[in-house]
Amino acid sequence: MQKIWTEKYRPDRLDDVYGQQRVIERLKAYVKKKSMPHLLFSGQAGVGKTTSAIALSKEMYGDDWDANFFELNASDERGIDVIRNKIKEYARTSTRSDIGFKIIFMDEADSLTSDAQAALRRTMEKYSHNCRFILSCNYSSKIIDPIQSRCAVFRFRSLTEDDVNDWIDYLAEEEGLDVSEEAKSLLVRVCKGDLRRITNLLQISASTTSDITGEVVRRSANIARPEEIRDLIKTAFKGNFLEAKSRLDELIIEDGLSGEDIIQQIHNEIYEVPMDTQKKMELVDRIGEAEFRLVEGADEMIQLEALLADIATKR
Repeated sequence: MQKIWTEKYRPDRLDDVYGQQRVIERLKAYVKKKSMPHLLFSGQAGVGKTTSAIALSKEMYGDDWDANFFELNASDERGIDVIRNKIKEYARTSTRSDIGFKIIFMDEADSLTSDAQAALRRTMEKYSHNCRFILSCNYSSKIIDPIQSRCAVFRFRSLTEDDVNDWIDYLAEEEGLDVSEEAKSLLVRVCKGDLRRITNLLQISASTTSDITGEVVRRSANIARPEEIRDLIKTAFKGNFLEAKSRLDELIIEDGLSGEDIIQQIHNEIYEVPMDTQKKMELVDRIGEAEFRLVEGADEMIQLEALLADIATKR
C-alpha cells in the first residue's frame, strides 16, 4: 500500500526542514546541549512547525524518541479536562532517558480555551523538572501572556516561492513526475506556502498521471480557471447581474466549487481586472465581509450573489 506522501517525505533531521534556517540553527543548539526550555512555535499552516518538533525529538532521543514524545492536537480536545487528565497523567510519569525530561507537543494550542491555558500554565510549572512543552499555534496572540513568558518563542516565516519550487522539484524527482511551470505557479498560488497541502495535491495529481499540468492541478485542487473567475467579475462589472449569476451557478452546481474557494479566487483575480483603484478597494472590503459571513455559517449562494450585485453597482 502506498504511503501518504506527507509522512513518507516528512524530514527526520532538522537540517532537512525547508525554509526555516534561522529557527533550525537555534533548535540544533538545544540538541547539542541535550537541554531545552519550553518552546512556542508560531506560524501559518504547513511551514514546518510539527516537522521541526518531531525532528528535534528524534535527534534529541535517537531511537527512543517515540517513548519520550507525546503529541496532542488541541483543536480536537480543547477543554480544561484534557489538561487535567491526559497531559497531567503523562507529565507526572518519569522518563528513562538520559536526557532527563520528556517532550509534550501540543499542536494548535491557540484553540485551547482560556481556562485550559491557565491550567496548562500551572502544569508547565509543576512538571518542568521532567517535562518540556512544545506548543504550536497559528496565532501567538491567542496564547495567554503567562504561557508566552515561560517559553522560548520561535516564529516560523512564510515560505518563499523559491522554497516551494525547491520542494516541488524534490518531490518530482523522487516520484518521477514531470511538473510543468504552469502547474508549479498554480501550486504556489493556491497553497500559499503550505508544503503539506502542496504535497497532498501532488500525490492526488500523480494518482492518475505523471505528467502534472496546470489543468491536472486545477482538477485535483477543485478550483476554477483564473480566466473563468475574471470573466465572472467582468460580467458583473458590466452590469449583467443575471448572466454573472448564471455563471456562478455553473461553478457551484456543475463544477462543485465551494463558496469559500470562489471568494478566495475572486480576491486573487480582482487585481487583474481593469478597474478604478478606489472601486477595487471598496470591493476588497466587501469580499472580506462576505468571506467572514461564510465562515460564520451564512448561506453561500446568498452571500456570493450579494457580492456579484455589489460588483455590478461599481461600474
